This record gives sequence, structure tokens and C-alpha cells, in this order.
Amino acid sequence: MSDGTPAGTVPDAGGTARQHLVTFCGKCSCGCPQLFVDHDAPAERRIVLVDDFGQQVQMSVDQLHAIIDQAQSGELERILDSALTVTPGI
Repeated sequence: MSDGTPAGTVPDAGGTARQHLVTFCGKCSCGCPQLFVDHDAPAERRIVLVDDFGQQVQMSVDQLHAIIDQAQSGELERILDSALTVTPGI
């Protein structure tokens, strides 16, 4: 864009310009979760994760890196698998 807005930037419902990074899944038309960078937001709210219902979570780049580190190490998967395990008889 000629106005200095980063490429791949789209306005959200409130008109804020966000740079789209990735769509998770993207193999259907259900409105998959998406990850954005809001370059105009305060540092602690710069990363925006929007779910398929339009709800959003805002976090810092450092917080996103912590999630990435846990995912890469396998820790996040172990935690999720443990939480989803149903104990027989309960």
C-alpha cells in the first residue's frame, strides 16, 4: 500500500488495520481462527488471535513466543492431551 500500511493488512470490525499472519486450518469455510499483528496497539496487546466466532485474545509478542516455545518442545501437547484424557468411571 502506498500509505505505509504493511502488505496483507486488513481492517477489523472497528476499522483498526491489522496485518494478517496466518489462518489456522483454512481447509473449510467455517471461519477458522486467524492470527494478526496490530502495529498500532500497545506492545502488550500487539498480537491478536481471532476465533471463528469473532472473539479475540490480545497478547504481547513475548507471550506469543512463550506459547510457540511450549508448542515446539511438546509441552503444550502433553498438557492438552492430559487435560483431555477422561478417567474411566468418572
